[in-house]
Amino acid sequence: AMLVAGLAMTGVASGVLAGLLGVGGGIVIVPVLFWVLSLFQFSPDVISHLAVATSLAVIIPTSISSMRSHNRRGNVDRPLLNLWGPAIFVGALVGGIMSKFIPGAGLRLVFGVVGLLVAVNMALPKHLVISDRLPKSGWINRAIAAVIGFVSSLMGIGGGTLSVPTLSSFSFPVHRAVGTSSALGLLIALPAVAGFIWSGLAIAGRPPLSLGYVSLPAVAILYPVGFFFAPLVDT
Repeated sequence: AMLVAGLAMTGVASGVLAGLLGVGGGIVIVPVLFWVLSLFQFSPDVISHLAVATSLAVIIPTSISSMRSHNRRGNVDRPLLNLWGPAIFVGALVGGIMSKFIPGAGLRLVFGVVGLLVAVNMALPKHLVISDRLPKSGWINRAIAAVIGFVSSLMGIGGGTLSVPTLSSFSFPVHRAVGTSSALGLLIALPAVAGFIWSGLAIAGRPPLSLGYVSLPAVAILYPVGFFFAPLVDT
Protein backbone atom coordinates (compact mmCIF):
# COMPACT_ATOMS: atom_id res chain seq x y z
CA ALA A 1 0.00 0.00 0.00
CA MET A 2 2.84 2.38 0.83
CA LEU A 3 4.53 1.64 -2.50
CA VAL A 4 1.28 2.29 -4.37
CA ALA A 5 0.88 5.62 -2.53
CA GLY A 6 4.49 6.54 -3.33
CA LEU A 7 4.02 5.73 -7.01
CA ALA A 8 0.78 7.72 -7.13
CA MET A 9 2.63 10.74 -5.69
CA THR A 10 5.32 10.23 -8.36
CA GLY A 11 2.61 10.45 -11.01
CA VAL A 12 1.18 13.61 -9.46
CA ALA A 13 4.62 15.25 -9.27
CA SER A 14 5.53 14.32 -12.85
CA GLY A 15 2.19 15.47 -14.22
CA VAL A 16 2.15 18.80 -12.39
CA LEU A 17 5.78 19.63 -13.21
CA ALA A 18 5.42 18.50 -16.82
CA GLY A 19 2.39 20.75 -17.19
CA LEU A 20 3.94 23.74 -15.41
CA LEU A 21 7.38 23.58 -17.00
CA GLY A 22 6.48 22.20 -20.42
CA VAL A 23 9.00 19.38 -20.06
CA GLY A 24 8.43 15.72 -20.77
CA GLY A 25 7.26 13.53 -17.92
CA GLY A 26 10.39 11.35 -18.15
CA ILE A 27 12.74 14.07 -16.96
CA VAL A 28 10.64 14.20 -13.76
CA ILE A 29 9.58 10.56 -13.40
CA VAL A 30 13.10 9.10 -13.41
CA PRO A 31 14.56 10.97 -10.39
CA VAL A 32 11.31 10.82 -8.38
CA LEU A 33 10.83 7.11 -9.09
CA PHE A 34 14.47 6.49 -8.16
CA TRP A 35 13.86 8.24 -4.81
CA VAL A 36 10.62 6.32 -4.13
CA LEU A 37 12.22 2.94 -4.90
CA SER A 38 15.18 3.85 -2.68
CA LEU A 39 12.80 4.38 0.24
CA PHE A 40 11.57 0.82 -0.13
CA GLN A 41 15.12 -0.53 -0.05
CA PHE A 42 15.19 -2.33 -3.37
CA SER A 43 18.66 -3.28 -4.54
CA PRO A 44 20.72 -0.19 -5.48
CA ASP A 45 22.02 -2.17 -8.46
CA VAL A 46 18.58 -2.24 -10.10
CA ILE A 47 16.85 0.98 -8.96
CA SER A 48 18.33 3.22 -11.68
CA HIS A 49 17.46 0.73 -14.42
CA LEU A 50 13.93 0.29 -13.05
CA ALA A 51 13.36 4.05 -12.96
CA VAL A 52 14.59 4.57 -16.54
CA ALA A 53 12.79 1.56 -18.06
CA THR A 54 9.50 2.28 -16.27
CA SER A 55 9.62 5.91 -17.38
CA LEU A 56 10.12 4.80 -20.98
CA ALA A 57 7.14 2.44 -20.73
CA VAL A 58 4.95 5.31 -19.46
CA ILE A 59 6.12 7.42 -22.42
CA ILE A 60 4.68 4.93 -24.97
CA PRO A 61 0.96 5.73 -24.45
CA THR A 62 1.73 9.39 -23.73
CA SER A 63 3.64 9.71 -27.02
CA ILE A 64 0.81 8.12 -28.98
CA SER A 65 -1.69 10.59 -27.51
CA SER A 66 0.61 13.57 -28.04
CA MET A 67 1.54 12.49 -31.58
CA ARG A 68 -2.11 12.17 -32.64
CA SER A 69 -2.87 15.62 -31.22
CA HIS A 70 0.07 17.27 -33.01
CA ASN A 71 -0.66 15.39 -36.23
CA ARG A 72 -4.23 16.74 -36.29
CA ARG A 73 -2.75 20.24 -36.13
CA GLY A 74 -0.34 19.46 -38.98
CA ASN A 75 2.77 19.84 -36.82
CA VAL A 76 4.39 16.45 -37.55
CA ASP A 77 7.03 16.97 -40.24
CA ARG A 78 6.91 13.77 -42.33
CA PRO A 79 10.20 14.31 -44.25
CA LEU A 80 12.08 14.88 -40.97
CA LEU A 81 10.34 11.87 -39.39
CA ASN A 82 11.42 9.72 -42.34
CA LEU A 83 14.99 11.05 -42.13
CA TRP A 84 15.48 10.85 -38.35
CA GLY A 85 13.04 8.08 -37.43
CA PRO A 86 14.99 4.91 -38.39
CA ALA A 87 18.25 6.19 -36.88
CA ILE A 88 16.60 7.32 -33.63
CA PHE A 89 14.92 3.87 -33.39
CA VAL A 90 18.24 2.05 -33.82
CA GLY A 91 20.02 4.37 -31.37
CA ALA A 92 17.34 3.77 -28.73
CA LEU A 93 17.41 0.00 -29.26
CA VAL A 94 21.20 -0.06 -28.84
CA GLY A 95 20.83 2.02 -25.66
CA GLY A 96 18.25 -0.36 -24.22
CA ILE A 97 20.42 -3.39 -24.95
CA MET A 98 23.57 -1.68 -23.68
CA SER A 99 21.84 -1.00 -20.36
CA LYS A 100 22.62 -4.61 -19.47
CA PHE A 101 26.31 -3.69 -19.36
CA ILE A 102 26.03 -0.19 -17.81
CA PRO A 103 25.93 0.01 -13.98
CA GLY A 104 23.35 2.12 -12.17
CA ALA A 105 25.96 4.77 -11.43
CA GLY A 106 26.58 5.09 -15.17
CA LEU A 107 22.88 5.72 -15.88
CA ARG A 108 22.76 8.33 -13.11
CA LEU A 109 25.84 10.07 -14.52
CA VAL A 110 24.31 10.24 -18.03
CA PHE A 111 21.03 11.58 -16.62
CA GLY A 112 22.75 14.15 -14.41
CA VAL A 113 25.19 15.53 -17.00
CA VAL A 114 22.74 15.70 -19.92
CA GLY A 115 19.93 17.00 -17.70
CA LEU A 116 22.22 19.78 -16.46
CA LEU A 117 23.18 20.75 -20.02
CA VAL A 118 19.50 20.86 -21.05
CA ALA A 119 18.70 23.01 -17.99
CA VAL A 120 21.53 25.44 -18.79
CA ASN A 121 20.33 25.72 -22.39
CA MET A 122 16.77 26.42 -21.22
CA ALA A 123 18.00 29.06 -18.77
CA LEU A 124 19.98 31.00 -21.38
CA PRO A 125 18.22 34.14 -22.65
CA LYS A 126 18.98 33.11 -26.25
CA HIS A 127 19.09 29.48 -27.35
CA LEU A 128 22.16 28.16 -29.12
CA VAL A 129 21.90 28.51 -32.91
CA ILE A 130 24.36 26.44 -34.94
CA SER A 131 22.98 26.99 -38.43
CA ASP A 132 20.02 28.44 -40.29
CA ARG A 133 19.04 24.98 -41.58
CA LEU A 134 19.55 21.27 -40.94
CA PRO A 135 22.74 19.69 -42.33
CA LYS A 136 22.47 18.75 -46.00
CA SER A 137 24.12 15.37 -45.45
CA GLY A 138 21.66 12.57 -44.72
CA TRP A 139 24.35 10.68 -42.81
CA ILE A 140 25.04 13.62 -40.49
CA ASN A 141 21.31 13.85 -39.78
CA ARG A 142 21.15 10.13 -39.07
CA ALA A 143 24.17 10.36 -36.75
CA ILE A 144 22.54 13.20 -34.79
CA ALA A 145 19.28 11.22 -34.53
CA ALA A 146 21.07 8.02 -33.45
CA VAL A 147 22.88 9.87 -30.64
CA ILE A 148 19.59 11.44 -29.47
CA GLY A 149 17.92 8.01 -29.47
CA PHE A 150 20.82 6.38 -27.61
CA VAL A 151 21.12 9.05 -24.89
CA SER A 152 17.35 9.42 -24.48
CA SER A 153 16.95 5.68 -23.94
CA LEU A 154 19.60 5.68 -21.19
CA MET A 155 17.94 8.69 -19.52
CA GLY A 156 14.38 7.35 -19.71
CA ILE A 157 13.06 10.37 -21.61
CA GLY A 158 11.03 10.90 -24.77
CA GLY A 159 11.79 12.86 -27.88
CA GLY A 160 11.26 16.44 -26.75
CA THR A 161 13.97 16.98 -24.15
CA LEU A 162 16.86 16.52 -26.59
CA SER A 163 15.40 16.68 -30.10
CA VAL A 164 13.54 20.00 -29.70
CA PRO A 165 16.63 21.99 -28.55
CA THR A 166 18.71 20.23 -31.22
CA LEU A 167 16.25 21.08 -33.99
CA SER A 168 15.92 24.65 -32.68
CA SER A 169 19.70 25.04 -32.88
CA PHE A 170 19.34 24.36 -36.62
CA SER A 171 16.57 27.01 -36.86
CA PHE A 172 13.83 24.40 -37.34
CA PRO A 173 10.34 25.87 -36.66
CA VAL A 174 9.60 25.22 -32.99
CA HIS A 175 5.99 24.05 -33.40
CA ARG A 176 7.02 21.48 -35.99
CA ALA A 177 10.00 20.47 -33.83
CA VAL A 178 7.70 19.81 -30.85
CA GLY A 179 5.12 18.01 -32.98
CA THR A 180 7.66 15.81 -34.73
CA SER A 181 9.41 15.07 -31.43
CA SER A 182 6.18 13.61 -30.08
CA ALA A 183 6.38 10.98 -32.84
CA LEU A 184 10.12 10.53 -32.31
CA GLY A 185 9.38 9.86 -28.62
CA LEU A 186 7.44 6.76 -29.59
CA LEU A 187 10.35 5.61 -31.79
CA ILE A 188 12.63 6.02 -28.77
CA ALA A 189 10.40 4.41 -26.13
CA LEU A 190 9.32 1.25 -27.99
CA PRO A 191 12.79 -0.18 -28.83
CA ALA A 192 14.34 1.11 -25.60
CA VAL A 193 11.67 -0.63 -23.49
CA ALA A 194 12.24 -3.85 -25.45
CA GLY A 195 15.98 -3.56 -24.71
CA PHE A 196 15.43 -2.90 -21.00
CA ILE A 197 13.00 -5.83 -20.73
CA TRP A 198 15.61 -8.14 -22.28
CA SER A 199 18.40 -6.68 -20.13
CA GLY A 200 16.55 -7.21 -16.86
CA LEU A 201 14.94 -10.63 -17.35
CA ALA A 202 17.52 -12.57 -15.33
CA ILE A 203 18.28 -9.87 -12.75
CA ALA A 204 17.43 -10.58 -9.10
CA GLY A 205 16.10 -8.06 -6.58
CA ARG A 206 13.44 -6.48 -8.80
CA PRO A 207 10.02 -5.44 -7.39
CA PRO A 208 7.10 -7.90 -7.82
CA LEU A 209 5.39 -8.00 -11.24
CA SER A 210 8.37 -6.56 -13.10
CA LEU A 211 8.85 -7.41 -16.77
CA GLY A 212 12.60 -7.18 -17.10
CA TYR A 213 13.39 -3.73 -15.72
CA VAL A 214 9.83 -2.44 -16.32
CA SER A 215 7.63 -2.31 -13.20
CA LEU A 216 4.14 -3.06 -14.55
CA PRO A 217 2.28 -1.82 -11.42
CA ALA A 218 4.26 1.43 -11.57
CA VAL A 219 3.28 1.96 -15.23
CA ALA A 220 -0.38 1.22 -14.40
CA ILE A 221 -0.33 3.88 -11.64
CA LEU A 222 1.97 6.51 -13.15
CA TYR A 223 0.38 6.92 -16.57
CA PRO A 224 -3.25 7.72 -15.61
CA VAL A 225 -2.29 9.80 -12.56
CA GLY A 226 0.36 11.79 -14.42
CA PHE A 227 -1.92 12.33 -17.42
CA PHE A 228 -4.76 13.56 -15.19
CA PHE A 229 -2.56 16.07 -13.39
CA ALA A 230 -0.91 17.54 -16.48
CA PRO A 231 -2.78 20.08 -18.63
CA LEU A 232 -0.57 18.89 -21.48
CA VAL A 233 1.89 16.05 -20.97
CA ASP A 234 4.28 16.46 -23.87
CA THR A 235 7.02 13.82 -24.08
